[in-house]
Amino acid sequence: METQERIGRKRLIVGAHYGTVDFIVQRVTAVIMAIYTVVLFLGYLFTPQMDFESWRRLFLFTVGALPLGQMLATLAFLSVCWHAWIGVRDIWMDYVRSSGLRLLMQTLTILWLVGTLVYFVKILWSI
Repeated sequence: METQERIGRKRLIVGAHYGTVDFIVQRVTAVIMAIYTVVLFLGYLFTPQMDFESWRRLFLFTVGALPLGQMLATLAFLSVCWHAWIGVRDIWMDYVRSSGLRLLMQTLTILWLVGTLVYFVKILWSI
């Protein structure tokens, strides 16, 4: 049987094909984090006295029965975790040559991110 080399426009491309999606996700999560940072900064700026109760109100404001402050904070933290996962995963893929060590590092990164997310939700939603 003859094997064909695909050169030029008809070449065979293999791989995970996740570059474009990750690029877009990183940009979207960065925008979410930037907007949330501006909202927190404005809340801090227009709070006359920053004590524990004022800080708590920054995260606990509601619209009707909807806990919007907690939902926005959770969305921002999910964005941080997803953004961090993509960045750190790319670092492990680029600089760790051993596939076993790379898998270990990625697994530890996932465990760390899930642990911080669980801790965040436990703290924020128990206020």
